[in-house]
Amino acid sequence: MEVKTIVVIGAGIMGRGIAHVSAMGGFQTILNDVSPEFLDKAKERIRQDLKKGVEIGKVTLDTMEGTLGRLVLETDLDRAAQNADVVIEAIPERIDLKLETFRRLDGACPSHTVLASNTSALSITEMAGATRRPQKFIGMHFFNPVHKMKLVEIVRGLETNEETLKVAEAVSHKMGKETVEVKESPGFVTSRINALIGNEAFYMLQEGVASARDIDKALKLGLNHPMGPFEMVDLVGLDTRLSILEFLHETLGEKYRPCPLMVKYVKAGRLGKKAGKGVYEYSE
Repeated sequence: MEVKTIVVIGAGIMGRGIAHVSAMGGFQTILNDVSPEFLDKAKERIRQDLKKGVEIGKVTLDTMEGTLGRLVLETDLDRAAQNADVVIEAIPERIDLKLETFRRLDGACPSHTVLASNTSALSITEMAGATRRPQKFIGMHFFNPVHKMKLVEIVRGLETNEETLKVAEAVSHKMGKETVEVKESPGFVTSRINALIGNEAFYMLQEGVASARDIDKALKLGLNHPMGPFEMVDLVGLDTRLSILEFLHETLGEKYRPCPLMVKYVKAGRLGKKAGKGVYEYSE
């Protein structure tokens, strides 16, 4: 199947990043969100990221202009989906929201459309079951910041067919990404391991083993991690990490029980960079 048009649902951090690499990869890209304000902010952030790429010599001016020219903003989901070859959902990690979104998309998209979720932990098979095309449903887990991170986890549901797998891989490669194929399992590969590391870091902080900055420094310099666990969770969002841990605790058992300190931070509104404060505090 030739993919010309990709629709991205959700203009948050992940959605705008996926739209960025989609348009940059040569696809006609429609970014959908119910909020016109979110859409405008997303396009402006994409513009700024491209401009920075031009300034440091990694992106040409022609590439920047072509990318922005292929990006369309749309508030109506049905209109956005009507000519889609691939739809990538990037809304919040709530299974009820995702199921309802895919029910709507299933009715709005052409019969050939491949439906994909950017979920970092939830069940691809369960989401596929909300549609009449489970064989054309797949997980495409991107990483933040999308325009810099190279990996996409391709996650097969119970009924995902080979053609859908090949489409997801081809689209990812055209976006400049490398892929790994993962059988469906709670948390896949990266979220499952990362949740353990981040949760253990919070337990160490709670116990007073070391400061947050020293824990981050130890993992960066001692284990060669590019980011410390607290820098990572502030970037991802503490509420997102907590929801993943709660799901993994429910499905995989006690070792994923969220640290009480993380729960306190979320209740206090310390959600990370997007809130101006998480483990660390951020100036505007």
